[in-house]
Amino acid sequence: MGVEEGSPKSPEAQLGMEVEDLWDVQEPQLSPTEKLNACFESIPVSQFPQASSSTVIEIRSDASLGEAVRLLSQNKLLSAPVVDVDAPEESSWIDRYLGIVEFAGIVVWILHQSEKKDGLDAADVFAKALQESTGPAVAAAANGMSSPRYRSSQPGSPKTAGNFFELLTSSDFYKNTKVKDISGTFRWAPFLALQPSNSFLTMLLLLSKYRMKSVPVVDLGDRKIENIITQSAVFHMLEQCADLQWFKSWGSKKLHEIGLPLMKPNRIIKVEEDEPVLQAFKTMQEKGVGGVPVVASGGGNKAVGNISIRDIQFLLIAPEIYKDYRSITAKNFLTAVKNYVEKDKKGSVMISAMISCRKDDTLKDVIMKLDSMKIHRIYVVDDEGKLEGLITLRDIISRLVHEPRGYFGDFFDGILPIPQNSRV
Repeated sequence: MGVEEGSPKSPEAQLGMEVEDLWDVQEPQLSPTEKLNACFESIPVSQFPQASSSTVIEIRSDASLGEAVRLLSQNKLLSAPVVDVDAPEESSWIDRYLGIVEFAGIVVWILHQSEKKDGLDAADVFAKALQESTGPAVAAAANGMSSPRYRSSQPGSPKTAGNFFELLTSSDFYKNTKVKDISGTFRWAPFLALQPSNSFLTMLLLLSKYRMKSVPVVDLGDRKIENIITQSAVFHMLEQCADLQWFKSWGSKKLHEIGLPLMKPNRIIKVEEDEPVLQAFKTMQEKGVGGVPVVASGGGNKAVGNISIRDIQFLLIAPEIYKDYRSITAKNFLTAVKNYVEKDKKGSVMISAMISCRKDDTLKDVIMKLDSMKIHRIYVVDDEGKLEGLITLRDIISRLVHEPRGYFGDFFDGILPIPQNSRV
């Protein structure tokens, strides 16, 4: 498609114009959703704007946990593919990569392995490893997590002293553990790749109905990832298309007019401000959600803050900011991170703010907010600030397109490389 003079110049906007052209030639009897399905099915993912060089980053399987954390944090990434350095040069892509490593998986492996080893709970195994590598002082910092007294009072809620992560990240245990060593013990994000010829519709369905956080696009010839399509990138594309006719069919409508939010107040997973912050991250991992609102002690539906899965980086890249706290609760975590970010004049770190909207806001309003803040979820509140629901990219996509019957067929067969000792 040629771009006329005066047309939007961004790659995302040009892509939106192509959708507009396809929209105009669809059969008039089709519903708006059926039209958009047909448009997105006609566009290959190879046309999706290329991610920046800092986004398409790979982590070597022999990298240490500390190195992996630094790479993710420095590049403002939630996750990255792990390259198996032991794979033969001629390996196919499915053998070249071990999977995708993410912040949540690293901490879950360190603190929350649910299975027992040699009759000991994982927390005991971890404390023992810390003691062997750095001495009893570090192991003592883990007592809040492993003590029977605490477990009996709050089972499943790991608690750590304020200096725990500072001691942990300086320990040999943390520095010497390699990414490949934990490939089968912590939860990898699903590694399901698309080929350049796959369609936009396939990509959107994987990000929504099939709950993928990002979609790698693999060049089978080079056996490498040539692009990674993230939720943020899709939000930005939609924002760039906000003034086009095909988008206005939805974007001009108020949220309640298109059935949003899908998630009602009683289904929102939340944590109280005095709960251990690690319980918030554990809950996200167990429930498969990307963030939780923090509410005042005693319950209620008025949020005082938000913790996203990406915020887990602050336990590892800035462990010193909690040393003045007896324990790291959700409230202490939010306070410490806010102070830390405010001192960072260059904005080199990300924190997930508590972003909200009202039921009378339009879909366009919501997308503009989400894109400007580079976040994936927004809370719907009433006039008193009480939670009325939650909206994510998955919810928005579900209002734009749908999965036709039998669409994927055998698409998922044999394309999920899982480490041999994986329990996922």
